[in-house]
Amino acid sequence: MFKLCSHLFLIVLLSVLTNGNCHEFSRKLSKKAMGLKREKLSHLHFYFHDIVSGKTPTAVRIAEAAVTNRSATGFGLTAMIDDPLTVGPESNSKIVGRAQGIYAQASINDIGLLMVLNFVFIEGKYNGSSLSILGRNSVASIVREMPIVGGSGLFRFARGYVQAKTHNFDLKTGDAVVEYNVYVFHY
Repeated sequence: MFKLCSHLFLIVLLSVLTNGNCHEFSRKLSKKAMGLKREKLSHLHFYFHDIVSGKTPTAVRIAEAAVTNRSATGFGLTAMIDDPLTVGPESNSKIVGRAQGIYAQASINDIGLLMVLNFVFIEGKYNGSSLSILGRNSVASIVREMPIVGGSGLFRFARGYVQAKTHNFDLKTGDAVVEYNVYVFHY
């Protein structure tokens, strides 16, 4: 019995020594080797223009449930967006990026949107970089906070949060301008 156990132990040990490092699943990396320097905290400020009316809307319905039109909150409505991000609240203000993604009315009892979007920047030092947002937007609240879950380009390894505050909402058209303050840690 002892001989059998020692042979099994020897076989397992040799297997680990000869094959254990050939197919690594993970390994530790140094920040320096990845080109990561010191982490920074940046504040970005811009306006999000959600246009649902007119000939060239930037937010369009892509799905809704059978009960959506009977729901007081529009529960089930889902929209795809490609909204401009501008320096100021005016529609002709300089565009610094786009908010691209989906929002859906995810609450039966209030207007609570599930926001899944990327802020894709096209100006300045962040040109070509993006931030990914995933969270709940409780539209009736004055200021809403949503987490930053990642990013690309200069925002690789990003984390932080955004604060959204409605600047203007047109009851007739459904168009909205939302002020965003973004607080992001990145390298």
